[in-house]
Parts: sequence; structure tokens; C-alpha cells
Amino acid sequence: MILCLETATPVCSVVLNDGCCTLALRETEGQNAHSEKITNFIREVMETAGIDYSRLDAVAVSKGPGSYTGLRIGVSTAKGICYAADLPLMAIDTLEAMAHGMKAKLGSQITENDLLIPMIDARRMEVYAAVFDANLNKIHDTAALVIDENSFGDLRKAHRLWLFGDGAPKLGKLFENQPNINIIDGFRPSAAYMRPLAEKALRERDFVDVAYFEPFYLKDFIAGKPHVKGL
Repeated sequence: MILCLETATPVCSVVLNDGCCTLALRETEGQNAHSEKITNFIREVMETAGIDYSRLDAVAVSKGPGSYTGLRIGVSTAKGICYAADLPLMAIDTLEAMAHGMKAKLGSQITENDLLIPMIDARRMEVYAAVFDANLNKIHDTAALVIDENSFGDLRKAHRLWLFGDGAPKLGKLFENQPNINIIDGFRPSAAYMRPLAEKALRERDFVDVAYFEPFYLKDFIAGKPHVKGL
């Protein structure tokens, strides 16, 4: 029994998994969704499933990359539950979970020669991305990439690429004449996509230190200039 939290993007998603299936899911998207909704969503999925915290085996949290604030809220909440209920904490790669979700959605459309490239918007033409083959093996590590018309040049010569996540739609114009690049609009991360990775982590007892674990921000947080008179 694993409680999964996804807060790496504007999506706030909470799911309770019971090995083979999802027992309850709550999610929404929007400004301040994490701070306003996450604790209520956790309470609601536990109540919907009729499960007490004592029956949980672990908590899994999306570790990033992604939003600094969103990741902080998700990890802090997960740690609080683990401390209170004496549970182990598991950290799940956000982009890898997205790749699992997209492969499940595409189904038979995926061929052995295809590559999955989940993307999280990092503003302007920059994205956080990684590259996975059709069997969900990571073949290019997570990186912050500034995308231009030459990006993925070697990959798109030999493979069909699937670009998805909230960083992908802004690339539509850039790659509109590239037949080997498919840009999927409307795909968002979900805690539901974390299930296979969370189950694997639990089987292998791949836990992180509840006290010292920090999210994978990829880039340092840079505070914006305050827009308050006198500051």
C-alpha cells in the first residue's frame, strides 16, 4: 500500500495504490494548487479507500526536476507523513514516471525504434528533459536544455520522437516540418504514473533518508525581485 504525491509541476496529484491497482486518486492543476489542496487530497484518498495510515507500507514522492516551490511542498508533506506514521520514503524520478504514463497512453502506437522525451517547462525555450527508449530505459540523462531547430538532430535522423509534458507544446512551430517528431499536447504528470516505479522501489527497499533527502531541482532557485513599494 503506497501513497504517491506528485507536485513537480502546476499539477497537484495524490494517489493511493494497492500493488496492482489504484484505490483512489485526486488531482487538480492551477496556481497555488499544491499549498491549498495537497493535505485535503491526501485525507480524501485515504477516506475514499477506507485506509488508515497504519496500513501504508511507504510514501513515494516525485523528486523532480520541476518547480522549486512545488517540489518543496511535496517533499515536506511526504516527510511529515513518514515521520508521523513511521514509514519509509521513496523518491521517484518525475520524468521517468511521465515516460511510463505516456507509453501506457500510446499503447500500440509505440514501436521499438521510438524514443520518449518527457519535458517540463523551464520558461522561454528551455525545458527539463530526458530521453527513454521504447522499453523505458533512460538513454540520455536528465538535463536543462535550450531547444532550437537543431535540437535532437542525431536522434531524429534514426528514430521517431515523442515529445510530451508541459514543455512540449511551445515547440510546435519549431518542429512543424519534422515528420519524425510528434508533439503531444495536453499530457500532464500524475501520481498515478508513479505506481510501477514506486512498487519497484518498495520491492528493492530503495528508500531515501527522511531527514536529509532534498528534491532534484536541477537548477538553483533564483528569487525574483519583489514588486513591493520600498523594497
